[in-house]
Amino acid sequence: MTGFSSLGRKVRTARLILAPVGWPDLDRMVRLKGDAGAFGLMLGGVRNRKQATEEMADDIAFWARRRVGIFTINENGVFQGMTGLHERPDGLGLGLRFAIWPPARGRGIAREAAAAALRYAHDQGEMRVVAVAREENFASRTILGGIGMQVKASFLRAGHTMLIYESDRTPNP
Repeated sequence: MTGFSSLGRKVRTARLILAPVGWPDLDRMVRLKGDAGAFGLMLGGVRNRKQATEEMADDIAFWARRRVGIFTINENGVFQGMTGLHERPDGLGLGLRFAIWPPARGRGIAREAAAAALRYAHDQGEMRVVAVAREENFASRTILGGIGMQVKASFLRAGHTMLIYESDRTPNP
């Protein structure tokens, strides 16, 4: 895997460092999750400080339970967003998510980070990972397809067609 190395739970790509979220990241995550441009299309939408703090506690606990979770994305020491995995509250399973600041878009950061997080999850033994994107969210759909995830199903949520992408490494019998 050229350009990818895992240092403990930190992940390095050609230009990014992904680190598991922790309490020192709270203020950055609160700002990111409170920004409609970065988090408006996420399941549950924009978060307030209380919600982001509760999610941080959940994310830290998830890392302890599953050995996978949400990473911060840093480029040259600058926080650009988040990616990683969480247990989807809708019962679809382990879900990949990503959100970056709008000014950081268009440079491949989300794709590079999401690909690294997905590889990390599979390397940790997670066989099946899903992601959900609105049908009209072509940027997210391009990223998910570009990292090898395939559309497996769809459903309606609040009048929007949602596409379920999947990466499944379960061995065939």
